[in-house]
Amino acid sequence: MGASVVELPVERAIIDFSRHSNRARIIQLRERNLKMLKNDLILRNPLRLMGRENESIVPEGGFGAVFARAGVGKTALIVQVALNTMLQQKNVLHVSLNDPVEKVNLWYQEVLNSLAHQYHVRQIKELWESIQMNRFIMTFKVEGFSVPKLEERVKDLTEQQIFNPHMVIIDGLPFDDRLRTPLEGMKEFSEKHRLHLWFTVTTHRHEAPGADGLPVQLESVADLFDTVIQLQPEGKKIHICCLKGGPGDEQTGHQLLDPSTMLIRDLK
Repeated sequence: MGASVVELPVERAIIDFSRHSNRARIIQLRERNLKMLKNDLILRNPLRLMGRENESIVPEGGFGAVFARAGVGKTALIVQVALNTMLQQKNVLHVSLNDPVEKVNLWYQEVLNSLAHQYHVRQIKELWESIQMNRFIMTFKVEGFSVPKLEERVKDLTEQQIFNPHMVIIDGLPFDDRLRTPLEGMKEFSEKHRLHLWFTVTTHRHEAPGADGLPVQLESVADLFDTVIQLQPEGKKIHICCLKGGPGDEQTGHQLLDPSTMLIRDLK
């Protein structure tokens, strides 16, 4: 009787261990599949033509700008840059000066859904759950935004070990003649924290470009920027042109932003 009492829990323990082992194996397979999926999406990223990775497009401590008229697709493009970084398990701080958190979050989900549809990804829910922790959205009113305030907020996040950004996106900052000094402060901030920092810049139809082909909004601060990307509408096409930075500092235009999906694709 004593022997049977001892043997029964052991058998149950073996059965429970087997079940636990199966569950662990399933979890490992799922994680491996997600890792392969992420790597596949990273390799498919058309921005690789401008630099091997996002970090090659904008160096550590550097500035990048995406400029276009309102409504052409600046946020859609910059979200794809952010998603590529998130797929590499690196953190993106998205600072929005125009849109609330909910709207910015919707941009990410819609772009990711479009990517999943284009590449026939079924595990979209699992993919999103695995990368959303690599993004933090911060909002400011334009008139309340300053470099010291941003530094203070980022310092709070990092010191409390809540979020340590690798890339920072500042979406909606108005560019004018008074921006030189704040941008110099932002450059010091970027270099200090070893960030890859992107801005969106809104231009206007009636404005002629500067002598170097860059938008007039960047004329007085062009030396601070390592990469400048233009979205240029032409009929039903939106060309992506790298006016500064990228391969050989040449104007490329080898890629398009699809107006129907807002996804980057190669020029056929």
